[in-house]
Amino acid sequence: MTSLRQPGGVILPFKDKRPQIDETAFIAENAVIIGDVTIGVKSSIWYSCVLRGDMNYIRIGNDTNIQDGTIVHVDSKGYPTILGDRVTVGHMALLHACTLKDDAMIGMQACVMDGAVVGEGSLIAAGALVTPGKQIGPGEVWAGRPAKFLRKVGPNDQKMLDYIWPVYDDLSAEYRLAGHDLRKLSRNIRTPVSD
Repeated sequence: MTSLRQPGGVILPFKDKRPQIDETAFIAENAVIIGDVTIGVKSSIWYSCVLRGDMNYIRIGNDTNIQDGTIVHVDSKGYPTILGDRVTVGHMALLHACTLKDDAMIGMQACVMDGAVVGEGSLIAAGALVTPGKQIGPGEVWAGRPAKFLRKVGPNDQKMLDYIWPVYDDLSAEYRLAGHDLRKLSRNIRTPVSD
């Protein structure tokens, strides 16, 4: 098995599980993607992100953006990490063995822990801590450490949710076309590594 390596970025198999990345997805040059990870159509993994599918699997739907510095991991006790379609994950968030339903948004530096489920179209505020096992219903706004229900998603929240993911779809396409995708760079200056 051969891995793709670029200074600062890597796509690696782990225990015979190789990341499966749609050709339309964008992977920043210094992202790290390991093991049983699937990334859907037009999704984007931005700079300094780590997605480690080693003890369980990570599934990322279509049109989902995982912004700079985010860490996504799993748990060996039955908790994978699953992100639906059109999910936005803000800069430097931590997602650990959780589920984010379609159209959810996780604010910058928020943390979502093991077994937590963020409902469809819900918004987790920047810096919030969603504790293990927390079940957040659809269309809700949660904030705080630990996160508590704040209110239902309002019209302004919905505008933001509907605005962000298409912007990241377009931006990631520009980066990909400009040659800034880890997979493209690795083909140009690739260093084969035997696993």
